[in-house]
Amino acid sequence: MRIGVLGTGNMADALATQWARAGHQVTIGARDSHKAQRLATRIGGSTTPASLRAAAEFGEVVLAALPFGAGAVVVGELRAALGDRVLLDCSNPVGPGFRLLTEGGPSAAQQLAAAAPGAHVVKAFNLCHEDVWRMRPPVFEGRPLAVPVCGDNEAALAQVRELVRDVGCEPVAGGGLERAGLLEATAALFIALWVGQGADAQAIAPPLAYAAGPSGQ
Repeated sequence: MRIGVLGTGNMADALATQWARAGHQVTIGARDSHKAQRLATRIGGSTTPASLRAAAEFGEVVLAALPFGAGAVVVGELRAALGDRVLLDCSNPVGPGFRLLTEGGPSAAQQLAAAAPGAHVVKAFNLCHEDVWRMRPPVFEGRPLAVPVCGDNEAALAQVRELVRDVGCEPVAGGGLERAGLLEATAALFIALWVGQGADAQAIAPPLAYAAGPSGQ
């Protein structure tokens, strides 16, 4: 698969490295050509540096590894190049005090979809720290990490599910793109628990067998 990456930060590094190892063709796009070159060199293999527009034009799937706020601006500038591409959003609109910055409005993913209406936006990979995505694979107590995926286009979802598996995780159907805001709100809650309180976010949910109550046993 051809993957274009918009950005050179930690999420771009972690995910692009995994996908390059899995045999995908990766192009790193950035405004700063030196940053794109450094990351492409670090990932190695056939990974190449490029401009943001060239990366968008290259990818069948384009990862928007961009901060919330900047993402919609960059995607809007590239809207023509992103037509009919799968646009994968891993951002979290979380601000000071672990506040959800979308404040009941359109989710970050929906804002990208509005900025590039020809693209097929999919939300995934937003619930974990970038170092989790560097693990080979992310398996905990013998269980692969599950990755919720939200989107409206089945072909786009199938491609993203493949990329989830290539990181060593299991994709989980999260519903349509209108549910992406729930993933972003979940990230805000989890970050507040993990970082703000040092709490185990996994402990807030019972095992699946008890999800409907003890009577289900």
